[in-house]
Amino acid sequence: MKIFITGASGYIGGSLAAALLADGHQVSGLARSRPTAEALKVRGIAPVEGGLDDADVLAAAARAADVTVNAADAGHRGAAEALVAALAGSGKTLIHTSGSSIVGTRAGGALVDAVFDETTPFTPSPARAGRVAIDAAVKAAAQRDVRPIVICPSLIYGRGRGLNAASIQVPWLIALAKKHGVAKHVGPGTNRWSNVHIDDVVALYRLAIAKAPPGAFYFAENGENSMREVCEAISRMLGLGGRTEAMTPGEAAAEWGEGPANDTMGSNSRVRAARARAELGWTPGAPALLWEIERGCYAQEAGKAASRG
Repeated sequence: MKIFITGASGYIGGSLAAALLADGHQVSGLARSRPTAEALKVRGIAPVEGGLDDADVLAAAARAADVTVNAADAGHRGAAEALVAALAGSGKTLIHTSGSSIVGTRAGGALVDAVFDETTPFTPSPARAGRVAIDAAVKAAAQRDVRPIVICPSLIYGRGRGLNAASIQVPWLIALAKKHGVAKHVGPGTNRWSNVHIDDVVALYRLAIAKAPPGAFYFAENGENSMREVCEAISRMLGLGGRTEAMTPGEAAAEWGEGPANDTMGSNSRVRAARARAELGWTPGAPALLWEIERGCYAQEAGKAASRG
């Protein structure tokens, strides 16, 4: 098949592109710069030069493909609308990438008990209402003879297989621990996030391409941990004795920005991928997050943090 990926130079899209190429598919990828285009070409990905605001470029690339995967920016409404409009009436597949922060609750690092599967009603926070609206618009494209699918990963970890091999949250926490000489979490750090390995995320996309019904929505998770547990594992990995410290939401915002501090690092996002397992037979089996951290799978991130000092 011909598969077009926005975000082909990123963590999710790049890992998926590598797997699809290995499966024998023809993969094209959006490239916002000439160096990125050249780097994609080296990996066997046909570059499509343009950005998410280039509706005509997106439309042409999507129409030329059998499957389109939007993995660049969950909150970019214009790109999602351009892809839906381009594929209307075609019956072709459009997979949109969301994220489990859509059910997140700001909690200053404290535990919130709510757990969600694909059927659980929820009211998104104001910061995530736009993303939820985009997800709904993509799913509604099933009424326009498109085969839309929304995949909603939780906190993703593991080494990516594309141009960008690093995830976000764990490297941020490692860098912060190196900077201060102690692993730090927001508040008590009892807030919990579901998580999933990048290899298992890629496996879910491949299954969705093969057999997901139109309008499907899937969470992606394989367990959960508190942010304090993650920080303790980072502390042990760095030889800091498992010691952690609390920081205020304001201190976290000074490190990462107000949104990431409160909607990711200090929030809860607890989901269960019931539908992916039951409907697609998805069976995640990659190593668990704490296991990967403590066995040095993030040594490269630790080294980068050390070099930044």
